[in-house]
Amino acid sequence: VQLQASGGGSVQAGGSLRLSCAASGSISRISDMGWYRQAPGKQRESVALISLGGNRDYADSVKGRFTISRDNAENTVFLQMNSLKPEDTGVYFCKAIYVYLAAKFDYWGKGTQVTVSS
Repeated sequence: VQLQASGGGSVQAGGSLRLSCAASGSISRISDMGWYRQAPGKQRESVALISLGGNRDYADSVKGRFTISRDNAENTVFLQMNSLKPEDTGVYFCKAIYVYLAAKFDYWGKGTQVTVSS
C-alpha cells in the first residue's frame, strides 16, 4: 500500500485547508484510514479517523472545525480543516490500516506541512 498526501500549505488563522491522501496498491484490504499530525518537539497525535463504513472519530482539539471523509471508489481520504489555529501547525500524515487474516498493518504516507500564522 502506498499513500500520497497533498494539500498542505500556509494560511492565516481562521483560514481553511483541505488535505487529500490517495491510496494505491493492495487497496482492497484497507479498512480504517486517518490523519495524524506532529508539531515541532511533540509526539505524533491522532487528529481524525474514519472507518470503512464511515464512522468518524476526532481529537477534542479539532471537533467542530475539521471534517474527515473518504471516497472508497477513489481510495482517497480527505481532511477539511476550517477555522485553523496556530496550534494546528505541524506535519500531517495519513495512515491506512491494512487487514490480512487476523493481522493488521499500519501504512503511513509522507507528511504534508501545515503552517498557520497568527
